[in-house]
Amino acid sequence: MTRHLLILAALAGLTVLVGRSAFADKEKKVSTRVFELRIYHAAPGKMKALHERFRNHTCKLFKKHGMELIAFWSPQDPKDAEQRLIYVLAYPSKEAAEASWKAFRSDPEWLKVRDESEKDGKLVAKIESVYMDPTDYSAMK
Repeated sequence: MTRHLLILAALAGLTVLVGRSAFADKEKKVSTRVFELRIYHAAPGKMKALHERFRNHTCKLFKKHGMELIAFWSPQDPKDAEQRLIYVLAYPSKEAAEASWKAFRSDPEWLKVRDESEKDGKLVAKIESVYMDPTDYSAMK
């Protein structure tokens, strides 16, 4: 009987160690990516053109320059939806983000698309940008 208790104790100890190791691994799997929240305030009457530019050109160019598209949102309120476009990008690091934006902004294809889409006026009146790190309890992996 004592041998069975020793085996059970050993198994219990092993379970605790494996559990701690799995927990430690889970903690380490929190994303090290950097996320960027961007809010575009469209120029009056330009939201449709802004959506078209993203849909047809900008998203492809973001991918070309190493930007990971997480999601895009429009506010539910119709008035707000005509004024704001909200999206999140991800990058391996802040330095990678800066390099991606630098390459994007100087890309001849982007410059052409931007100039053509803004021949009747700028599409964006204001841009807000916030770089973010996920918390240790975030669902982001």
